[in-house]
Amino acid sequence: MKNPNITLLNTEILSDNWYTLNKVTYSVLKKDGTTETQSREAYDRGNGAVILLYNTDSNTVILTRQFRLPTYINGNSTGMLIEACAGLLDNDNPEDCIKRETEEETGYKISKVEKIFEAYMSPGSVTEILYFFIAEYSNEMKINDGGGLEEEGENIEVLELSFEESLKMIDTGEIKDAKTIMLLQHLRIKGIM
Repeated sequence: MKNPNITLLNTEILSDNWYTLNKVTYSVLKKDGTTETQSREAYDRGNGAVILLYNTDSNTVILTRQFRLPTYINGNSTGMLIEACAGLLDNDNPEDCIKRETEEETGYKISKVEKIFEAYMSPGSVTEILYFFIAEYSNEMKINDGGGLEEEGENIEVLELSFEESLKMIDTGEIKDAKTIMLLQHLRIKGIM
């Protein structure tokens, strides 16, 4: 159901080089009955999926490390970010997307995933909603080295860390990625690990 207090007036494409940056002008019916016109920019990069692989026998999780330009620009001296495996849906459903991304990025071929929730990560400026998954992994599921797709410019390091070490890395600031923190905390809160 559409919000009856919002009327979209105009959408102007500011950039469509990588994804789409729109300037949206809309009117808002305020509580006092007056109408106000506002403009905001919204970045549309599509929706995505993220997964945390975990192994209860070895008490480990699989994470990745890769260069993230926005973090570098914002003061991360190396630009390297430790995070859970993730990717854009493109034309896939979330479950198929995350299975594909898991194999490409981590080298693990998983068949069973559990969706745990959906979340907007930066709703003030980005349209993306993320579908969050968890899945158990074992050494037998490792079919290649992972690392991402060369044609997509990916250069991903695969990390297998103890669950406790990964939680400490949140405290030390070594893990600053919101989706990864949410997934690690989910495993802790639900008593999965």
